Amino acid sequence: MTDDFQSRVTAAMANPENMGELPNADAIGTVGNADCGDMLRVWVKFKEEGGRKVIDRASFQSFGCETAIAAASLAMELIKGKTAAEALAMRGEEFAKDLGPLPPTKVHCTSLVEGALREALAPVGSVPAPVASPATSAAPPTLMDAFNKPEQKKSGVKVVFLKPGEQPK
Repeated sequence: MTDDFQSRVTAAMANPENMGELPNADAIGTVGNADCGDMLRVWVKFKEEGGRKVIDRASFQSFGCETAIAAASLAMELIKGKTAAEALAMRGEEFAKDLGPLPPTKVHCTSLVEGALREALAPVGSVPAPVASPATSAAPPTLMDAFNKPEQKKSGVKVVFLKPGEQPK
């Protein structure tokens, strides 16, 4: 990691924005990465603005590295004022642009943010509905419940190292 990248992550970590559960959220998304152990949950609250349903507030909780927390913090600010479709159109690189180029070992951090937002904001019917728990408790699922689901998907990020001068295939 470069010193510049590390200083940007440290600055974002010094004052992370929008961290913590958002009561009465309209949408919640949770993802985990079994390879590194990182987990991320996002909460989204909408409002009507100019005849459009836009994101009013968004927050996150992360069990992950500094880069995952910094990228999630930046992303929650970036999606405010956007519709769900506009937020879904954003890609991981956009969420961490203020951090600068990510080292290959940290690219998965932005994929976590993107995945959690997709889980929360995807139109109804575009993702499988969660399996109902046989428990009769009225308590909402916890972050640990989501992490323990056997149907967790692996990250679709693939890093390919090229030799100097080699072109991607």
